[in-house]
Amino acid sequence: MTDAPRWFSEAIATLPTEHVIDVQGCPIHYLKWGDMRLPGLLLVHGGAAHAHWWSFLAPLLINRYSVVALDLSGHGDSGRREVYPRRIWIDEILAVIEDAGFPGPPVIVGHSMGGLVSIVAASIYGEKLAGAIIVDAPVRKPDPESDSARRGQEFRNPKVYPDRDTAKRHFRLVPGQPCDNPFILEYIAEHSLREVEGGFTWKFDPKVFVRMGTDLMSDYLASTRCRIALMRGELSVVVPAETGEYMYDLLDRNAPLVEIPQAHHHLILDQPLAFIAALRALLSDWEHSVPRKPRTLAPDA
Repeated sequence: MTDAPRWFSEAIATLPTEHVIDVQGCPIHYLKWGDMRLPGLLLVHGGAAHAHWWSFLAPLLINRYSVVALDLSGHGDSGRREVYPRRIWIDEILAVIEDAGFPGPPVIVGHSMGGLVSIVAASIYGEKLAGAIIVDAPVRKPDPESDSARRGQEFRNPKVYPDRDTAKRHFRLVPGQPCDNPFILEYIAEHSLREVEGGFTWKFDPKVFVRMGTDLMSDYLASTRCRIALMRGELSVVVPAETGEYMYDLLDRNAPLVEIPQAHHHLILDQPLAFIAALRALLSDWEHSVPRKPRTLAPDA
């Protein structure tokens, strides 16, 4: 592996336990770190990603939290389905929460597509969560997924490569962006491959990008029923500043909106320590504060 800093090497050496549960006939794989008597964090990856996108970050949180990262169906080492409505992923999240043994409702942290799933979970099942932190996941008006649908075209026909090294050389981030941490990209690529006839290909199922239903994400975000915070990359093309402000307004400007400096969409890869610092600060504040009440309109004179 490309020379990596000490923090990264120590983090990936902190191995999780691996677990598999059945959710509506599909095996769902998840990773678990830390002392399960501590407050819980559940980490949800983005589209075409997997639980190991969090493997070098989770160990940086276990001094105060028990941490779980799952592979949604159609991703990573979980099974595949014929179709992937967003509600089935929420069922998987709830099943993992129940199986993991958290001492109480966890905070869910979702990146990109995982952030959209987390918003819906916080709207429908907010009482089962201690909070939701939405990381560079776009809610736009009127349709949040036009951009993600276009990006899905890039994943439609994953290639088969003759060997692992060739496949890893073709790993790239979508949408494209710079990342000054090649050791992270190499690690992610290594965990993104599965062996098939003729060589190696990516683990995700291309069908996860087929849109299911016409849910309006703005309605879900505005109706979340637990504490919520928003994060975005300063340089993100997926959640630009105006999109962040729109989401902030949907929350009645009653939730933190945290911008990670010099970060793009995949901010957990290109600015991992800044992300962890911001996440720790948010969680610490939530332990010692209560949300202010929503604004109320003055009655007509």
